[in-house]
Amino acid sequence: MTGAPHIPVLLDEVIAALAPEPGAVIVDATFGAGGYTRRIIDAGATVHAFDRDPDAIAAARTWPETAADPPRLVLHPRRFSEMIASLAEAGVSRVDGVVMDIGVSSMQLDQAERGFAFSSDGPLDMRMAQEGESAADFLNTAPEDTIADVLFHYGEERQSRRVARAIVAARPLETTGQLAQVIRKALGYRPHSNKGPAPKDPATRSFQAIRIHVNAELDELRTALGAAEALLRPGGRLAVVSFHSLEDRIVKQFLRDASGQVASASRHLPVTARTAVPTFAPIAKAVRPSEAELARNPRARSATLRSAIRTAAPARERRAA
Repeated sequence: MTGAPHIPVLLDEVIAALAPEPGAVIVDATFGAGGYTRRIIDAGATVHAFDRDPDAIAAARTWPETAADPPRLVLHPRRFSEMIASLAEAGVSRVDGVVMDIGVSSMQLDQAERGFAFSSDGPLDMRMAQEGESAADFLNTAPEDTIADVLFHYGEERQSRRVARAIVAARPLETTGQLAQVIRKALGYRPHSNKGPAPKDPATRSFQAIRIHVNAELDELRTALGAAEALLRPGGRLAVVSFHSLEDRIVKQFLRDASGQVASASRHLPVTARTAVPTFAPIAKAVRPSEAELARNPRARSATLRSAIRTAAPARERRAA
């Protein structure tokens, strides 16, 4: 892998939220380079690590903890939405903690050949699992309206129809550089302005949207949150780090619902409680990176950590059974 080494975001805060102890079983749902896992193992816990990226799993196989007896690190080359089934195959039905670091990893961003970023030109890929429909497949075959909807809903691109029209007109697209140039031209982007610093590259929004679509990231997140609720024992801990508003909104709403709280219609009115038995205790205050961390790792600037502790109530999807 190339580029700067991966720096786990909000590492101390995530470990504090998980509170791993010797003998605990923790799920690292997004292993990546294993920054969270290393600290969890060092605390004496066993980690079941999920990652759909075969490069991440291949690197993890070199860890000595995978060969321990019993293993301290158990690898699952699966989507984190498949946690329940995959852990059941490993004989695990309850865990003490689940951590998720949502979105693309630094290693994926820094590899031009993976096609996640436009900082260096590479094939238009964006597939975390390195299989299935690529970004190029989608952009070169999908109807214009479909592309526009993806850009609008997943990238919050207000001029999505203009960008989609430009993408269709420029087909076939093969590289990240080509796509970025098409988007910039469609939106009239001028990076070298004499009036202050250059504005944020508008291609960022569309790249985010296409990546989320290709990897079905938001659906994966929703399913994984429900899986974590079903797997966590009473007193078990959930910690989720998100990097943009779409992810954070899903996490926040899930935890509000699960903790028996609903946001009031007005910010001037108190939060009201649901009548259902909460599956999580009241959620902790959201945590964001310190100035010191931002100085060390600028990629942490949009990160938000939300965490909560599991109650003894049955998981909501099991209540009707």
